Amino acid sequence: MKFTVLCSGSKGNSTLVETEQIKILLDCGHSKRYLTQSLHNCGVHYDQIDAVIITHNHIDHVSQLKLFKNQPVYAPCLLRDRDDTIILGAYKWFKLGDLSILSVPLSHDADETFGYVIQHDDESLVYITDTGYLKETDFEVLSNADHYIFESNHDVELLMQTQRPYPVKSRILSDSGHLSNEDSASYLARLVGLNTKTIFLAHLSSEANTERHALQALVETFENQKVIINPDLILDCAKQNEPVTGGTI
Repeated sequence: MKFTVLCSGSKGNSTLVETEQIKILLDCGHSKRYLTQSLHNCGVHYDQIDAVIITHNHIDHVSQLKLFKNQPVYAPCLLRDRDDTIILGAYKWFKLGDLSILSVPLSHDADETFGYVIQHDDESLVYITDTGYLKETDFEVLSNADHYIFESNHDVELLMQTQRPYPVKSRILSDSGHLSNEDSASYLARLVGLNTKTIFLAHLSSEANTERHALQALVETFENQKVIINPDLILDCAKQNEPVTGGTI
């Protein structure tokens, strides 16, 4: 299983997941030009995508849905202009090609938001990009995955220094907002295991975060909590305008 975070952030979010049998897209945000060019750079035309899976209906996750009018679209709720949306149930496994996918409800200020656990043979990918918190009862299905694409949206101090209105800051900090660097690091410290080969921190705020802040929070938390990790663990940040690839086919 190979995965490429094509873009991640407030301007757009999309991740390509490929196996020898299937190509799926998790979310389809950003501009048409950027998304099609990024797919092209991966050797994929957008018509070759077999299915699109949406986490939630915010515009930065669905803005290019019209590109995929010929593909089945899976989502937690009915999507605008897609009366044929295949609506997923919470905690339900479903199959696409040689992938098994589990929907995991998250806490975000959308109609409904899901994260996903994607399994291929004995390999697993956890994809969580928009949530204010995680339920402890979900830790079992999220633990010791091979790969994590995991939200680390903001540094709290940097967020409070921005010119954003206070209600916007409150919304981001709320249980239906986004994970801070510290929250993300705390969750990952409890979730990762020796199987974990890749962590891509995702959905970093361009105004209220930096890669240095996000990575430092994670590394310090792992060190302070003496987290035992795979010695070959790859740690990186997903980008807003630059694809980042992990896994292999």
